[in-house]
Amino acid sequence: MRSVVQKIMLQINAKLGGELWACNIPLGNAMIVGIDTYHDPTSRAGFSFTGFVASMNKTTTQYFSTSRQEDRGQEFSSSLQNMMTAALKHYLEKNDTLPDRIIVYRDGVSEGQFSVVKQYEVTQFEAAFSHLEGGYTPQLVVVVVQKRIRTRMFYSEGEGNHGKGRVMNAPPGTVLDHTVTSDSLYDFYLVSQHVGKGTVTPSHYVVVQNTSNLKPDHIQKLSYKLTHMYWNWQVL
Repeated sequence: MRSVVQKIMLQINAKLGGELWACNIPLGNAMIVGIDTYHDPTSRAGFSFTGFVASMNKTTTQYFSTSRQEDRGQEFSSSLQNMMTAALKHYLEKNDTLPDRIIVYRDGVSEGQFSVVKQYEVTQFEAAFSHLEGGYTPQLVVVVVQKRIRTRMFYSEGEGNHGKGRVMNAPPGTVLDHTVTSDSLYDFYLVSQHVGKGTVTPSHYVVVQNTSNLKPDHIQKLSYKLTHMYWNWQVL
């Protein structure tokens, strides 16, 4: 009973603005954005909703959040310019400056829609920047995250007999950015969780826009660190 109460209190703390833990993210004046679209299967109208969150501090423990209702089945939002503008105004109000770098993680996009993200959604971000005073042009990184994939990764421990070691799930933090990745995309696979039973499923990250000086290693390390910032983790 005590552990249950403790978990509930931790969640209440987080929802009231408390910071349960943090990761060292040495990006300086940067804003991390997360975007996803939800399609309601229970509603007769079948509405879709776009969720938008943006970090407001260096440790990514405080967030601005907003959402918009979309047309039925619409995956790509036409409200991203307004949501990005609102996030930037909140960031300015809280930090007395606008972010020098913005990293966007976009969920729920299939491989055939990468070009739509760049042509339709990135354009809205840039429009939001241009409408702010002072010729605001931050560095922009846009990463599509795919979780429902068939790719699996395994780890061989030692060489053993005949050059074959014990095969197991790849440990958390494993990155694969060669051989099985795309020849035409800037992508990588990342294992961020430990699996006690079954086979671990990596997430597929595709960088569709990068006007920053962040190298692949930087984006990979950042992506892994951000997976530790989920405060609703059931193990709490």
